[in-house]
Amino acid sequence: MIRKQLYLLFFVSGFCSLVYQMVWTRLAFASFGIITPVLSVVLSVFMLGLAIGSWAGGRMIPWLTRKTGASAIYFYGAAEFVIGLGAFATPKLFSAGEQVLLAAGQSDSFRYLFLSALVLAASILPWCLFMGATFPWMMAFVREEEAAASRDSFSFLYFANVLGAMTGTIITAYVLVETMGFHHTLALAAAGNFAIAAISVAIGRNSRRRPRTDETPAAMPKALAPSSAQGALIRWILLTTGFCAMAMEVVWTRAFTPVLKTQVYSFAAIVFVYLGATFAGSMQYRRHLRRNAMRPLGELAALLSLTAFLPIIAVDPRILPADWASKIGGEALNFRAVAIVLASICPMCAVLGYLTPSLIDQYAGGHPAAAGKAYGINVIGCILGPLFASYVLMPRMSERFALALLGLPLLLLVFLPGLGLPLARRMAAGTAAVAALLWSVFLAHDLEKLVKDKYAHAAIRRDYAASVISYGEKFGRRLLVNGMGMTVLASDTKVMVHLPMALHKGRPKSALIICFGMGTSFRAALSWDTDTTAVELVPSVVAAFPFYHADAESVLQNPKGRIIIDDGRRFLKRTRDKYDIIVIDPPPPVQAAGSSLLYSRQFYELAKEHLNTNGILQIWLPDGSREAVQPVARSLADSFPYLRAFRGVHGWGAHFLGSMQPMESATAFQLASRLPAKARADLMEWPEEIGFSSMPDIFQTLLAHEAPVPSLLNDNRKIEITDNQPFNEYYLLRRWGLYSP
Repeated sequence: MIRKQLYLLFFVSGFCSLVYQMVWTRLAFASFGIITPVLSVVLSVFMLGLAIGSWAGGRMIPWLTRKTGASAIYFYGAAEFVIGLGAFATPKLFSAGEQVLLAAGQSDSFRYLFLSALVLAASILPWCLFMGATFPWMMAFVREEEAAASRDSFSFLYFANVLGAMTGTIITAYVLVETMGFHHTLALAAAGNFAIAAISVAIGRNSRRRPRTDETPAAMPKALAPSSAQGALIRWILLTTGFCAMAMEVVWTRAFTPVLKTQVYSFAAIVFVYLGATFAGSMQYRRHLRRNAMRPLGELAALLSLTAFLPIIAVDPRILPADWASKIGGEALNFRAVAIVLASICPMCAVLGYLTPSLIDQYAGGHPAAAGKAYGINVIGCILGPLFASYVLMPRMSERFALALLGLPLLLLVFLPGLGLPLARRMAAGTAAVAALLWSVFLAHDLEKLVKDKYAHAAIRRDYAASVISYGEKFGRRLLVNGMGMTVLASDTKVMVHLPMALHKGRPKSALIICFGMGTSFRAALSWDTDTTAVELVPSVVAAFPFYHADAESVLQNPKGRIIIDDGRRFLKRTRDKYDIIVIDPPPPVQAAGSSLLYSRQFYELAKEHLNTNGILQIWLPDGSREAVQPVARSLADSFPYLRAFRGVHGWGAHFLGSMQPMESATAFQLASRLPAKARADLMEWPEEIGFSSMPDIFQTLLAHEAPVPSLLNDNRKIEITDNQPFNEYYLLRRWGLYSP
């Protein structure tokens, strides 16, 4: 009976931990920028806490129980209680850290990246230390209750924890955030931790056995000696597999984006499948353990060396469905392609789910200190892997080569001596793994190769934030960021600037462009001879500017223009400048993860502080569907007393213009006459693309398709986009008719 209770506790604990990881990551993006280093630091700090907590907790628990005479489960309950406090403390620490870092410079500076990592560590690490301590402290309690049967206690707890984490991933992404928002979701997880703490106290009071104070009960199996060859081999394997697996997870998020797209559900799907396959492997290990039919370590190493390269094969355009390539950069999912990509990580994760707990059980023999050390070593690898992938690999090579390089250490495991695999089988597995590696490096195709083969002049750039591909000719030129289409050469990107400029009372003198894209809006603003600032998150996007505009170099030399590499929202928080026009072109689709940070009511409140009198904020909404328009319109209407909406000149998307003062009513001819000569030339630069013979025709089309704002607002005032409840990102329950706020 006691094991069932402990299983439930660790299931709930795993559930809560993944809630924290997912929500804290999203809140970190809001405070420190939507860049890969933030994701990597959050993952690494999370793992650092687990490593230190596991190691220190294993060493401390014998002393704590001897010193106090209390059962280990009381300390476990105290740890869960402290973790619950972190649900409320971490968002406040993020906010405080964000304010401190406003003076740290642009988000691409070493100073900012370093200091933001320190702030993230200070905000998350304390709670993760206690998460790490839960394993050895609960193992100590199992040892108190059933010393002879506790040899496999780590794998038993690990099994329950992974199942809880898998459940937490899917429930958080698909249910909790949409129905409760981020802060209430954190409060629910905290309630889970507090409940675990209370139940732990009750179990401790009802326990029939007194805590053991001796280190090595006679009935207890011995842990492996740290100096033994087998112990050293296990530690090395745990470190290597942790490093490679977590580094691969970071690379997968970028490599799979062209298939999975950028919705929050995509990342959740990767984590869910990762944990689900890990759980399946752990379940198989537990089944074999009961039957005393364990797989040899050499066999597991051989399977790992082969399965590591499957994701490279899965993203090969020749493997994916034939119609996938025709939709590169698009927003629609190809579910067959999604299934192939997600299935590719299952074998490797299942092997790790079997291998990791079996190695720690073998190393520790049920001893909390030894288990804490072994688990800590595994987690140290999990810390270093994401950092290595983000800061070393991805800025320098394609995702395919990065995955191949990360697969190499796993391949080498099969050649290690002492794994119990016959030489013939070892050589066969090694040969097959080497063949997979060579195929991945020299024969495999990926999105970059697909584009290069089709477009001779394609350009590929990489940095810490993203991989950027530029390709195509004339108006067929495209900009892909991590495989997703961002924008095109279209007149609407000019109208984003010229329409609010023309509607502004008096000649606008300053403009802010958030999201650089191809640079079309930046050029358009400078054609008014205004002081123009552009803010872009991805350095390589700015570097691609000359690919799309022949005059890019002269535009960049314009003394009235400047480009800032930063998160647009963070830039507004750290600048005191005000503008006549603020133009925002959020990355598509409207449902993209993190996009709500440029659509939320809190962001509009921030933007208002940086508008001069009669200033106008323009925001482009690429999706004209009612589902997408309503929450955005509601957030804008609640922020600006004066709001206008115009359909795009080509009949898709919408321009929203908000102001704190009334905007002038003018005819199409009046608006056209307000454009200076350079601005008129800019707007009519592409007559074959714009499809209009004169500027008045363009403005007449816009005015004719102006939508009354009340018709765009949802009947339910609760459906608006806020920082706490981003309805544009989390939408499935409403779309399926399962939830209505």
